[in-house]
Amino acid sequence: MDKTIEFNQNLVVKSLQKPPHEFTRADIIKFVIENDIKMVNFMYPAADGRLKTLNFVINNLEYLETILSCGERVDGSSLFPFVEAGSSDLYVIPRYSTAFVDPFSEIPTLTMLCSFFDKDGRPLDSAPDTTLKKACNAFTETTGLEFYAMGELEYYVISDDDGYFPTTDQRGYHESAPFAKCTDFRQECMKYIAQAGGAIKYGHSEVGNFTLNGRVYEQNEIEFLPVPASHAADQLVVAKWIIRNLAYRYGYDITFAPKITVGKAGSGLHIHMRFTRDGKSVMTENGRLSDDARRAIAGIMTLADSLTAFGNTNPTSYFRLVPHQEAPTNICWGDRNRSVLVRVPLGWTSDVDMSAVANPSEKPIEVDKSLKQTFEIRSADGSADVYQLLAGLAVACRHGFEMDDALQVAQRTYVDVNIHDAANADRLAQLEQLPVNCRQSADRLDAKRSIFEKYGVFSPAMIDGITAKLRAYDATEAEAALNDTDKMLALVNRHFHCG
Repeated sequence: MDKTIEFNQNLVVKSLQKPPHEFTRADIIKFVIENDIKMVNFMYPAADGRLKTLNFVINNLEYLETILSCGERVDGSSLFPFVEAGSSDLYVIPRYSTAFVDPFSEIPTLTMLCSFFDKDGRPLDSAPDTTLKKACNAFTETTGLEFYAMGELEYYVISDDDGYFPTTDQRGYHESAPFAKCTDFRQECMKYIAQAGGAIKYGHSEVGNFTLNGRVYEQNEIEFLPVPASHAADQLVVAKWIIRNLAYRYGYDITFAPKITVGKAGSGLHIHMRFTRDGKSVMTENGRLSDDARRAIAGIMTLADSLTAFGNTNPTSYFRLVPHQEAPTNICWGDRNRSVLVRVPLGWTSDVDMSAVANPSEKPIEVDKSLKQTFEIRSADGSADVYQLLAGLAVACRHGFEMDDALQVAQRTYVDVNIHDAANADRLAQLEQLPVNCRQSADRLDAKRSIFEKYGVFSPAMIDGITAKLRAYDATEAEAALNDTDKMLALVNRHFHCG
């Protein structure tokens, strides 16, 4: 048996005994019949980053075949600001490869993510998933490489304080129960995410934790494995939906907001990237980061300020992007360095069999560890539209391959020190800075929009919509909130359930 199927927790995969990318309409119908499915749900992301749902009762086989073949109409103007009411009808068409059994519905229900199509039956040019697919295609056509990505999804779980085994304030990193209160909840979230097709790497408690007004705020993280970028985006939006739904059942509140109070750890959405050619990693060569990876990093260095328009989309995002909070403010990169924008984490590049050292009864073996190496961008947060963010990153990495001076840019922006230490003030002064508010972010995107619009990846309408939304926020209100706890709390509450 194919082990990718044997160990897959998705009930549709187990039943059909085939990988998701091979699912057909006939497969979905077979699963519905054999598993007595009563309802089908279509889900699709809107401009607010959250999944929307359309429910279908299975009346008969003919109706099931119709919705699987033809999809359904929706009002695009209620989903996206760039769709005008006068021509707002869109089609949503299910993608069979995303099928999973809804873990929360008492009625047996099969759920699938959908793509948007226009009146002429073409993929909607400005739809989130279409934009990401165009970005990945342009990256591959330019570089000959495949673009893989995965996210680190950070969030706070908020529950009543029982007074027992309190966690040390801001020392929750990898804490265990009973000091970590939400371990069971996180593990159940992970189980459901895996059943929905998510490729999870691991989960753990994070640094942030505090008690306020009789409530415990505990930060957690679920990290995924690298997959093709379009799948990575699907996984993240489904994971958010699952975490929120399960929290509702537990009586918890959940927030993916970038910053919820002063002086406590904010929540990011770090994105790791990896490139392959014919299934083999091109991230390292001779035990060092490859020139291909450095070119991609140079592209991110060049477009980093404009990428905040996709990854940091409301005023509270910029409360997190401040010095000394393990969140970046300067456009630079480095190895294993958490004060930089792009970090190259440990990549198993040594030739030591550490498992044999730790387990003397094991004989040393050769293991291909090349696929372990990634690099991550640390600026984005839970307010991001993950499809736009990953599309923007694919554009930035592609741009690095198109730059004649990419390796020089990579060399110039590399740092191997804590950039916030006073001793490094001169080095800090040489680095460009990330935007400090939404308006600056919009301006930076506008200035570099031609790069994102190249090859038709981002439509002009989408860029216009993103910048208009960012400029609609009151920069003076956010600035005033920095020095006023009540104003900050009001702003945080307004964006508490972003993304």
